[in-house]
Amino acid sequence: MQATETETAGEIGRYVEQPFGLFAELFGLQARANPERLAVICGEKAVTYKDFDALADRIAAGLQQAGVGGGSVVAICAAASIAYVATFIGVLRTGAAASPLSPSSMPDQLLGMLRDSGASHIFTDAMGADAFGVPLDTKGVHAVSMQPGGHGQALADWLPPAGARPAPVTIAPDQPFNIIYSSGTTGTPKGIVQPHAMRWPQLKLTDPPGYGPDAITLLSTPLYSNTTLVCLLPTLAGGGTVVLMPKFDARGFLELSQRHRVTEAMLVPVQYRRILEVPDFGSFDLSSYRMKFATSAPFAAELKAAVLARWPGGLTEYFGMTEGGGSFVLAAHDHPDKLHTVGQPIPGHELLVIDEQGTPLPHGQAGEVVGRSPTMMLGYHNQPAKTAEAEWYSPEGLRYIRTGDIGRFDADGFFTLIGRKKDMIISGGINIYPVDLESVLREHPAVLEAAVVGAPSDRWGETPVGFVTLRTGVHETGDALRDWANGRLGKMQRLAEVRVIEELPRNAIGKILKRELQELLWVKQKQEVFYKKRTKKL
Repeated sequence: MQATETETAGEIGRYVEQPFGLFAELFGLQARANPERLAVICGEKAVTYKDFDALADRIAAGLQQAGVGGGSVVAICAAASIAYVATFIGVLRTGAAASPLSPSSMPDQLLGMLRDSGASHIFTDAMGADAFGVPLDTKGVHAVSMQPGGHGQALADWLPPAGARPAPVTIAPDQPFNIIYSSGTTGTPKGIVQPHAMRWPQLKLTDPPGYGPDAITLLSTPLYSNTTLVCLLPTLAGGGTVVLMPKFDARGFLELSQRHRVTEAMLVPVQYRRILEVPDFGSFDLSSYRMKFATSAPFAAELKAAVLARWPGGLTEYFGMTEGGGSFVLAAHDHPDKLHTVGQPIPGHELLVIDEQGTPLPHGQAGEVVGRSPTMMLGYHNQPAKTAEAEWYSPEGLRYIRTGDIGRFDADGFFTLIGRKKDMIISGGINIYPVDLESVLREHPAVLEAAVVGAPSDRWGETPVGFVTLRTGVHETGDALRDWANGRLGKMQRLAEVRVIEELPRNAIGKILKRELQELLWVKQKQEVFYKKRTKKL
């Protein structure tokens, strides 16, 4: 190793030990230390740290020439690509906030998010352009096309000359790093403003992730999701290599893992299930894996056990919110007897369980989780009332973030998730948690997945209805599954109906869209009311 490389390595070590630092600057140090190492691979394309750093600099310089800087917002709406990641880093180097938007959103939602963000520029590809459905230059923003088919000027024509570098900027810890819009599973997406101070602790994680120069991280979830960013950013900050998979495919994921000797990956639970279901899963060489991560959706204990048994390397589950506040971590490989939990609070994260009156509850009692930590959002963009709803203050005046999750701590400090507060079904004045019913349905040998929602009931107010998907080659009726489950449930938990469907509706990061299932029930109820009225008239 040359002396200059040794000096740079030492500089990286000192920089990481700072109380506060910047991702874009740390990435630049990695580019100086290992210029020829591959930074990002996407399909047949790959870029070194040196060239990737130079591209990010050119994008930053171009944005600064257009007046972008601290207080500005730049939106990105596209599939995962090398240009996407370079644009994200380039935006950060100007002091502006990046706002990644979901191409899977409806056009009116996307336009609403774009307006709410106040973005001066938007970078798209063909997927992003199709998602909006209208020319974006007419919406008061400057559009740049990262790939053929995107809106606006082509990136190659928009970029300043090679070698262009941005002017240095000063960035404060509470300055917005990004604005991530919620998945919209509970209504209109809200812009979650995450500051640089929230991202910095995530970049310094060394255990259990262990990101470093030899890390090869495979990412198959969208880049607009915090799920992906919490692995993407630490990998590049640590000098590792990111392999992007723009469109997930179970077999393709295994092929990429084997080809690139992947060491880490972030997946949501439904992806783990689909990968394990690949008929020749065992024929792929996955021995390079050191750690696999999971987040974003409930992870069934039996599925965790299957991953541990069949897939080399550890398994770490994170459970928290994009809004931050506090997160749980379960090193499943170290705690095989706690797979039914989501783990313990991450060190430095304080999580409490409170009742309806806001009184903290002891271990063993169920209530809503609130949390505080170094990783907390500034608030919801342009929505102070919604921000206030998401906050809880202790008697000492400390700010916590409400999660909306219901659960309890066990005697060892591990947290068992009972369900979402908004998903709770109140039937005849009794609280019913769907997760309990879903767990029973999944015990049936024919059931692959299950979701339970509340259906309108004249008699009870609400009554639970189950939706299930079946295992391949198995046939069973909804009535038979309902009767089987009700024989194992308490009297007040019994299901009114079970419907067998081909696939549960999900968003792009694997969360079940229970609202869509409830809409199916509302449609059915309206049809029944219509036919009853029509029959009376006849």
